[in-house]
Amino acid sequence: MPALMPSLVPTPMLQPKPPVTNTRASLPRIHKDRVLRTPEARFAGLTDFPYTPRYLELDGLRLAYIDEGPREAPPVLLMHGEPAWSYLYRKMIPVLVAAGHRVLAPDLVGFGRSDKPSHPADYSYANHVQWMCAWMEAIDLQDATLFCQDWGSLIGLRMLTHSPQRFARAVLANGGLPNGQDKIPKAFYVWRAFARFSPWFPIGRIVKAGCAAPLAEADVAAYDAPFPSTRYTLGARLFPTFVPTSPGDPEREPNTQAWEVLKQWHKPFLTLFSSRDPITRGGERRFQKRVPGAAGQAHETIRRAGHFLQEDKGAEVAQKINAFIAATPQSRESGAS
Repeated sequence: MPALMPSLVPTPMLQPKPPVTNTRASLPRIHKDRVLRTPEARFAGLTDFPYTPRYLELDGLRLAYIDEGPREAPPVLLMHGEPAWSYLYRKMIPVLVAAGHRVLAPDLVGFGRSDKPSHPADYSYANHVQWMCAWMEAIDLQDATLFCQDWGSLIGLRMLTHSPQRFARAVLANGGLPNGQDKIPKAFYVWRAFARFSPWFPIGRIVKAGCAAPLAEADVAAYDAPFPSTRYTLGARLFPTFVPTSPGDPEREPNTQAWEVLKQWHKPFLTLFSSRDPITRGGERRFQKRVPGAAGQAHETIRRAGHFLQEDKGAEVAQKINAFIAATPQSRESGAS
């Protein structure tokens, strides 16, 4: 569900570059007996999603991702949120590929075709950041344009600030980077309790509720496909508990440090927020104000789109990404960030 917004933090005089590390060397170890894998038959007959998945093994976990377009082209990285998966980008991928871009769309651990740990202790915000940074390093992501939404922003912006040299620009949509100092809407706590304890957790219906336009039953079924039983939904249920909501949250400090990197980010940074997402509406102003690379960009509000703007206005959003890339050719003299 929607990621919550960041709080103001003081701007330092000078922020050093984050170190480049080998994330794979410090990945959490999960025994294979605690890992679930969705049968491939569950994904048969998907609507408008003809892409062949690729897989990467990360210390016993298989991470799935879509890799389309010319391999030599700088990639556009599409990061999904909760409880969706890369199917969310089926309307955007062809538009981006047609413009000559390579497109990467991973499934987070616990979602889509990626493996799903079955024990709550195996899930954490920090673990998901580590898994995705290890994937990013393994495929040697370079010159990337990040597009992130919902939990894709909480993880994607941490990837960007972990290795800013791998990214040329970023697009943020209906997301944020909370650090435990935010005012949290009561509706979020209701959602968090529902996700954790409700015996009924209809993932496809949850995605449908986050759209402004009707979602076809075939698409609802596609969002349900990765989850053959309730055992497979553990990650989706736990994600709301990982949003930093208090000063004592374990990920408050890492997110605050990430914000310090963002405040030194001079490469292009664009916001595309929806007009009909009540949770994140207005959150783009924080990034426009604090991220130097956001100055002078063609920020837009996507009209008649809900939280999952990829569903409501996918082709339009992809066209705006294409225009943003064309208008902001990469400058290798823009510094570390």
